[in-house]
Amino acid sequence: MALYALGDLHLSFQSDKSMDIFGSVWKRHERKIEKYVNRIVKPDDTLVLTGDHSWGRKLPECREDLAFIERLPGRKILLRGNHDMFWDAKKTGRLNEEYKNRLFFLQNNFAVYEDYALVGTKGFTFEGPFYLDRWGNITGWDEKKEEQAEKLVAREMDRLRESFRQAADAGYRKFIMFLHYPPTNILEETSPFTEIAEEYGVSAVVYSHCHGESRFGDSIRGEFHGINYMLVSGDFLNFRPALVLP
Repeated sequence: MALYALGDLHLSFQSDKSMDIFGSVWKRHERKIEKYVNRIVKPDDTLVLTGDHSWGRKLPECREDLAFIERLPGRKILLRGNHDMFWDAKKTGRLNEEYKNRLFFLQNNFAVYEDYALVGTKGFTFEGPFYLDRWGNITGWDEKKEEQAEKLVAREMDRLRESFRQAADAGYRKFIMFLHYPPTNILEETSPFTEIAEEYGVSAVVYSHCHGESRFGDSIRGEFHGINYMLVSGDFLNFRPALVLP
């Protein structure tokens, strides 16, 4: 068995939404997803998909996208992304009931991989706008939007703490943490998300959301304070699932 992760599938089998504007890597990207996931992930493996699964705004508009994910090999665990409008966080239980034994939706709960608890939430990070001088240095930012971002971070932290609580109450002491948004923005070295990762001693923090080569360095990658931070955005990986745990 192995644990893999991949983010930002941005499927649109029922909607007219192309990702081609983000570069040639996105051309017919659903074929790449199918090819590489089938090549890498085995039936007894676990694949965590870290959000932005479908462009559909309501569940009926996502059925074909979710069916595509179902057909991929392995056990599939889905995290909520900022574009997953079909997924009301308060109704995660309904999704898990409807897709029982087919897909698992990770929100205010936890999943298990061997002796690890898999916890996660969408997360949030302030992305600007930032104000630059003529040399490209940041001289300020939109403080009202930053204030709103702080409220969203607090909400997502509450959801993440609930996942950790449930896993810890069930006796788990080893954790992998999944986010859709990066754990920090370009101004931050640490954040509430890195702090909770250290508090629980997680082995890895896995995230996505960052599209395009200019955004791949927006947050932490590699080892930081003893934790492995992994960016698994689809275009960063050319849609090849990343190995999290063997």
